[in-house]
Amino acid sequence: MGLATGRERHAASAEGLDARDPELVELLLDLSRFVGERYFRWKVQGVEHVPAAGPALLVGNHNGGLQTFDSLLTLVAIHDHFGADRVVHPLAHDLLFHEPRLGELAVKLGTLRADHEAAALALRRGRLVLVYPGSDLDSTRRFADRHRIELGGRTGFLKLALRERVPVVPVVSVGTHEQFIVLSRGDGLARALGLKRWLRAEVFPIVLSLPWGLTSGFLPYVPLPAQTSLRFGKPIRFDGLDPDDPAAIAHAYEQVREQMQAELDVLAEGRVPFLGDLGALLAGR
Repeated sequence: MGLATGRERHAASAEGLDARDPELVELLLDLSRFVGERYFRWKVQGVEHVPAAGPALLVGNHNGGLQTFDSLLTLVAIHDHFGADRVVHPLAHDLLFHEPRLGELAVKLGTLRADHEAAALALRRGRLVLVYPGSDLDSTRRFADRHRIELGGRTGFLKLALRERVPVVPVVSVGTHEQFIVLSRGDGLARALGLKRWLRAEVFPIVLSLPWGLTSGFLPYVPLPAQTSLRFGKPIRFDGLDPDDPAAIAHAYEQVREQMQAELDVLAEGRVPFLGDLGALLAGR
């Protein structure tokens, strides 16, 4: 199946603004919260840094391949701190919308295709937009690189923030990339198979996961019960920067990447893989 045209993609994205079903969102968040607390022993820090009102662009490090527990727990954290009226629209890869029923569900949950026009419209309505610039490059980075920010050199999110004059709020997580083990991202294999042309994918990851063992990272899996922590950083504002100035964009990109890496370093310090923070473990917390 070919990719949707730009017009079709924008229409599908914009639909998520009005077709969002609050009752379905509440159900999903209740389930995610239960799994987060009981299975991942979830912790959250800094959610008070998210603006209580008005638009903002949440920029995260992406983990876990096709399964988006980092996104779900981000939505739960904001919902629990600010209430149901603080709406968040995650941006998602085209792959999510290739299966019609899954795409319909995503739209009802307020998910938008990764389309700048629809994201801008959501921001103009005063909502939060959640984006993972690193996309597949980030979510399938090797297990050894799980504590490294990978934005893939992609700067579209910054141009969006500058044009709409909204702050960027970093949000990072640890543990979500320990739910399966990425051995190789498969960049070369993806190029050989032409996946970027057909699926907008630049990777073909080789992973270890349950219940499959050694397999492709494109299969759903049972996540390992790795302790998971989420951390929001202080908003970054870029007042006066020109979104069409390459030097300004490059400077802003490094500023965001460095702050995200600093936040991730805080979460990763003293961490025991799968178990969580060593100091908290020894203290019985």
